[in-house]
Amino acid sequence: MPTPVTTISTASAAALASFLLCRSPPSAAPTSPRPLPASASSRPAVVLAVRALASRRVVSCQVALSSDLSSGIEEEELLAAAMVGKRVRVKVPLKVYHVMKAPDLDLDGLEGVIKQYVGVCKGKRISANLPFKVEFEINVEGQVRPVKFFAHLREDEFEYLSSD
Repeated sequence: MPTPVTTISTASAAALASFLLCRSPPSAAPTSPRPLPASASSRPAVVLAVRALASRRVVSCQVALSSDLSSGIEEEELLAAAMVGKRVRVKVPLKVYHVMKAPDLDLDGLEGVIKQYVGVCKGKRISANLPFKVEFEINVEGQVRPVKFFAHLREDEFEYLSSD
């Protein structure tokens, strides 16, 4: 797809370039292109390029609409979908305090079921440091039914159980 290029007058190009580059307007038309400042070049989705020619200025804007990272995210989503529903056992000492019926609960040795992988949300990778949502059931003294609760874990904190 060709890059859209718009030709504008020298005066308006100088004003636009000074606005885009956060610099004062030049006193005379430069003969060489100015480099972009670090703040403008670090924008991932928009690439701005200002080229100065002897008699005119050409401003071209390019917008990146897609990235090659989507295939890696799709693979991660497929792997995570395969993990949902598997039984796991916590293999490290891990205390949680959010279960009201059992305060100061140690999860070491408890078995649960992976209910959700939260490392990818709406097709985008997010920075979840505990990406696996695991559901546990424990029997608490004085309760008729088992108490269900969720805990978020890393993959190195549990082991998969065989589906026998």
